[in-house]
Amino acid sequence: MTELEENEIISLFEAIGLSNQKALETKNNKKLCPNLINAIQSFGSIDNLDKTTGALIYNLASLITKDSVKHLPYISVCIRDKKLLSSDQILAAIKFCEDVDGEINDEEFNRYCGVGVEVSQEEIAEAVGEFFKLKKKELIEKRYTMLGPILGTLRTTIKWANPLLVKEEVEKRMLELLGPKDERDDLKAKKKEKKKENVNVKGAEIVTAPQISMAERAKTLKFVFEGELAKLHKAGENKQINPQLMKDHLKRTKGKVITRFPPEPNGFLHIGHAKAINVNFAYAEAFKGETNLRYDDTNPEAEEDQYFQSILKSIEWLGCKPTRVTYSSDHFQKLYELAIVLTKKDKAYVCHCTAQQMHEGRGGDTKGERKGCIHRDRPVEESLTEFRKMKEGFYAEGEATLRMKMDMNNPNPQFWDLVAYRVLYTHHVRTKDEWCIYPTYDYTHCLVDSFEDITHSMCTVEFVMSRESYYWLIDALEIYKPVQWEYGRLKLTNTVLSKRKLNKLVTEKYVAGWDDPRLHTLDALRRRGFTPEAINAFVRELGVTTTNSTIEMSKLEKVVRDHLNEVAPRLMVVLDPLRVTLTNLPYGHVEELELKEKDGSTHLVPFSKVVYIDRSDFSEEDDPNFFRLKKGMSVGLLQVPHPITCNEVIKDSKGKIIELKCNYDKDVKFVKPKTYIQWVGESSRHQSPIPVEIRLYSNLFHHSDPDNKEQVPGGWLSDINEESLQVKNGFMEVGIRHQLVPENKFQFLRIGYFCIDKDSDFEKNKYVFNRTVGLKEDSRKDK
Repeated sequence: MTELEENEIISLFEAIGLSNQKALETKNNKKLCPNLINAIQSFGSIDNLDKTTGALIYNLASLITKDSVKHLPYISVCIRDKKLLSSDQILAAIKFCEDVDGEINDEEFNRYCGVGVEVSQEEIAEAVGEFFKLKKKELIEKRYTMLGPILGTLRTTIKWANPLLVKEEVEKRMLELLGPKDERDDLKAKKKEKKKENVNVKGAEIVTAPQISMAERAKTLKFVFEGELAKLHKAGENKQINPQLMKDHLKRTKGKVITRFPPEPNGFLHIGHAKAINVNFAYAEAFKGETNLRYDDTNPEAEEDQYFQSILKSIEWLGCKPTRVTYSSDHFQKLYELAIVLTKKDKAYVCHCTAQQMHEGRGGDTKGERKGCIHRDRPVEESLTEFRKMKEGFYAEGEATLRMKMDMNNPNPQFWDLVAYRVLYTHHVRTKDEWCIYPTYDYTHCLVDSFEDITHSMCTVEFVMSRESYYWLIDALEIYKPVQWEYGRLKLTNTVLSKRKLNKLVTEKYVAGWDDPRLHTLDALRRRGFTPEAINAFVRELGVTTTNSTIEMSKLEKVVRDHLNEVAPRLMVVLDPLRVTLTNLPYGHVEELELKEKDGSTHLVPFSKVVYIDRSDFSEEDDPNFFRLKKGMSVGLLQVPHPITCNEVIKDSKGKIIELKCNYDKDVKFVKPKTYIQWVGESSRHQSPIPVEIRLYSNLFHHSDPDNKEQVPGGWLSDINEESLQVKNGFMEVGIRHQLVPENKFQFLRIGYFCIDKDSDFEKNKYVFNRTVGLKEDSRKDK
């Protein structure tokens, strides 16, 4: 492969259709970049390369495996010669080449990859027709949400068919069976819909509820059959070092898909984990498989019982139920025994180097020459003796480790003799003081995946370089080998998700605990009022790619707002109460008015001589664009039949407004006011509305990327928004007192969506509300 300068690489990648940004990212990808250069140079001239062929080349370089990469030039030429025309054929070519050590037999390759195979329109129509007969009942029930799953299934039943022709035939059959799409099917149309409906007799409006409920959006499996997930292997297709291993695996599992969610119990789950939970549980569900919750409890120094409990509680809150709950510590004995096997095979050795000496042996800070330590070639029996001494407590922490004898010359750092066991004299939550040596993540993770017969070991892209060492260890021990597959992490703007940083925020009192509503742990989001349905819908609708993505916080908040708009009862609250006395009503006047809910139901609110409005809804300034209450001017009160007019402003000795004297215009010819405001009234003479503490939360960080040193030169802690929490003491109407229970959500009319906080004391009538999200932005709302 010809050596290229950096600008030549960028130009080469742009020539096959990549954007400049994508070309830069690919150039920096240590695994993908050389594969793509090799594929392009093997292709030959790219002067007349079309966009589709360029995409196939990129696909080849992205998907090529370690066992088939030696045949990458051959596959590239097949793309050039128009033998391979689809991503399915490329996947087949890669799989075929994995089993070929010498030259490729063209005839066998063509037959396996469907080269030259043409599936007629009649064959497509027949296969689609048969599928529709089998799935008619489900199709009628789920309608067009079945489109993705159908296409995913037909990819395997009508192999090598033109996917566009298949899609056209499926859409035609769906139209015949179901009729045109309507609001039940088209999520995009629903999002664009701007229709509103009145919820009170005097003009307050809210957005129409989505025609597709959030509960349905939260349960969709469509994303499993799209994008990168649709390309994953079927259970039983993962190649083994010994074919008998797969036969035994299939005998145990009956061919089921088995995934796992493997958190470390050293912290609380956050929004990024919600994506991992949904990917693993939904993928297994889509194929009627199983998902384990496996605690990766191999680091007892950082693990606490509260984390074990919180993790399971969060998973269940999201609506997921593990098939079984397991622990890496369940296998400590077996892991130890396999470490002995590995050592006997001369693939592991006991090392007495310090951490600094290991670092220097791996090239050090200068990334220089790598070399094995002086213990690497010690006799097997000596290493076995030393390993037993480690287990028996002969060595202090840091004096000895068991390292895997891998390949110090491999460019992948995950091959530089990773540590498998270290000495730790730490109490373990589950195994107590039984062990003084503990296996590392690099040693444990892949082996426990194998023990649990995991078919799809899904992890985020920072583990992409670990894939080869994952396979190396499993093959070294000759046990069942799952497939590791990496996808992009989820990151949100204006927050941090690193456990280390979250821990610093909590321990140094920047926030009030792991469930502080300004954080994005799942406990914090729950406390703030986010719903599990909204979180699940959010991560599923994002889809799954192999690229890390940073999502605007506003997108998550919009999904939450959509759901709360469906389910949250309405009530009136004033954040900063200003007393209003209606001078023409008699003392003791109280009448019950109906406040309408979105679903058409109502609850009663008392309207009396004294009401309270929000201080921001009154102005003494002569502003022609201010349409709420001013002296001598009228304003409407939500649900109240007549407007009020301000006649007098009462101030205290310091000039602060303490009361407004107003007229209730019941005897005046009705003129519809320009706007309506919320209010709360006394339920009887001198009995004020319910006092409430209202916590207004906003982004904890000013900048979209607090970790970005260019955005935040002073470091991420200097970016904290000191005004991310503001507390108001307001009044709430009494009509919904019976709904005041922990975690209940409400829409405060004209203000936003709020949730009852755990700091409330219901016996003492102390009510605390957290703002979840504001209402949908409306340029007219403050006029």
